[in-house]
Amino acid sequence: MAPGPSRVKERADILVTGAGPAGLALALQAHDHGAVVRVIDRRPEAVRPSRALILHPRTLEVLRPLGVTQALLARADIAPRADLQLGSRVVRVTLADLALPDTAFPHLSLIRQMDVEQVLAEALADRGIQVERGTELAEVRDGPQWVRTILGSPAGSEQALFSFVAGCDGPASTVRAQAGIGWPGRQYPVEIILADAELDGDLAEGAVRVVAGHRGLLFAFRLGEQAPWRLLATRPAAGDPLPPGQLGPPVPAAELQALMDEANFGAQITGLAWSSRIGVQLRVASRFRQGRLFLAGDAAHAYSPATGQGMNAAIQDAANLGWKLAFAVARPPGGPLLDSYELERRPVARQVAAMTNLAFWAEAGTGPVASAIRERLAPLAAPVVPALTGRRRLVAQGIRLISQLRVSHRDSPLSVEGTPRRHGGPRAGDRLPDQLVNSAGRSIRLHELLARPGVHILLDRDADRPGTLPPGRLIDVHRLASVPGRGLIAVRPDGYIGFRCQATEIRQLTAWLTRLRTCQPDAEATT
Repeated sequence: MAPGPSRVKERADILVTGAGPAGLALALQAHDHGAVVRVIDRRPEAVRPSRALILHPRTLEVLRPLGVTQALLARADIAPRADLQLGSRVVRVTLADLALPDTAFPHLSLIRQMDVEQVLAEALADRGIQVERGTELAEVRDGPQWVRTILGSPAGSEQALFSFVAGCDGPASTVRAQAGIGWPGRQYPVEIILADAELDGDLAEGAVRVVAGHRGLLFAFRLGEQAPWRLLATRPAAGDPLPPGQLGPPVPAAELQALMDEANFGAQITGLAWSSRIGVQLRVASRFRQGRLFLAGDAAHAYSPATGQGMNAAIQDAANLGWKLAFAVARPPGGPLLDSYELERRPVARQVAAMTNLAFWAEAGTGPVASAIRERLAPLAAPVVPALTGRRRLVAQGIRLISQLRVSHRDSPLSVEGTPRRHGGPRAGDRLPDQLVNSAGRSIRLHELLARPGVHILLDRDADRPGTLPPGRLIDVHRLASVPGRGLIAVRPDGYIGFRCQATEIRQLTAWLTRLRTCQPDAEATT
C-alpha cells in the first residue's frame, strides 16, 4: 500500500476494526444505542467463501432489536434436516420446531456467513454507515481520554481519535497484538478441508449429509457459493504448517474424492469450483480489554467448527459489548459497565472452548479412542438415534447448551437484586425468557414487545409507576397486565435481567440505571 498524504476525518466515538459478523453486529448495536461509529476492514472485499453456516436461537434473539432477523430468516433454512450415515445405515434427523417454548426461534438456522454479513452491512448502510474496505489499523495507542490511531488506505495515512476501539479483526488481531494481550492456547493436529463441488450420488437435496469415518467427519451442505454443494471434512494435519483460521492451499479433486471414498460417502465429484485447507486452533485471549481497547469474536477466542460456535459466539460478544460502549461514550472508561464485558463474556468463552474441544475430539480426533468411537461405536448406536432425536425435549436441552440460551451473568456487577427481594422466576443476570403477556390492552409475545434498542422496564400489573426517572435515554416502560404483583424487572439491551425488585423502588432503580450510564446519578440514589 503506497502511503499518501496524511488526512484527518471528523471524529467518531467508536472504531470497529473488522467487518465480519462480530464487527458488523457490534457497529449496528452501538449505533442504535447512540454512538457515532466507523467500521474499517483491511481487505478490499468481503472474505469469500463463507466458513460459518449456522445461526443459533440465542444469536437471533440478540439481533432482533436491531431489526435484521426477518431478513436473515428469509435467507435461511429454518427446518434443517440431516442424514447421519453411521456405518451402513442412514438416519434422518430434523432440527426444526424444537421444544423451546421460551424463544421465538425454536430451531437451528442454516445460513451462509456471506448472507449474514450482507444483511448486517445493508442494515448499516441504511443507517448511513459504509464499511471502509481497504483501510487498515496501522497503529493504536490507548490514552486516558482518547484512543489515538493511525489508519492506512490507498488514499493515504490518517490520524484519528476515538473514545473506544473494538478489535473484531480475527485471530491475527492487530488490536490484540498492539494492546499486548496474550493469546494462549494451541493448534490442533487436525485440519479442515472446505470445498464447493458438484456431486453425483444418492444425496437428498434438502438435507445435510454427515458421515463419521475413521479419520474424521465429512459434511455435505446444499449451501455452496460457487457450486451446489459445500463440503467440510476433517483429517489429520499434513506436515506443512497452516496459518490458523485462514484459507490455505487448495486440495486436488482426486485427493478429496479419495477422502470421500474412504468414508463410504457414496458420491462422485463431477466438478470442483474451489477448495482450501484450513488450520484449526483453540485459544482464548488472556484479557478481553486493555483500557479503551476491546476484543470481540475471533480476536478474543478461536474454536474448532464443532457445534458451530464461531459466528454465533462472535455476534453474542458484539451484543454484549456494543451497547455498553455506546452508553460509556464521553465518560471516564472505569466503572462496572465496561468492566462487566470481560467479567461476563470471558468465562463464557472458556466454557465454549471446553465444550468445542470435547466435541471436536469426538468428531476429528486422530487417536485410537476417538477413531473407534466414530468407526465402531457410532454404527452400533444407529438403531436408537431415531428414538433419541424423537424426544424433542432432550434435543432441546442440547440446543440450549450450544446456543448459549443457558448463559447467565448472576455474578456480574450489572446484576442487582433489589430490596424487598423478588421471589421466583428468573433472577438478575439470567436471560429473560419469552412468553405470552398482556400489555397496553393487547396480547403479545414478550420478546416482540422488547424488540427495539434500549433498556426496558417491566412493571407488574399492580405496580406503581416509577415516577419521573432522571434524565436518560433509550428507556422504555411497559406494564404487564398479565403478571400479578407490585414489583418490576429491568431488562438490559441484550436481553438479560439487570435489576428486579418486589416493589417499585425508584432510588434503587435509578442507582442501577446509573451503573449503565443511561442517566446521570441521583444524589439520593442508593444501592
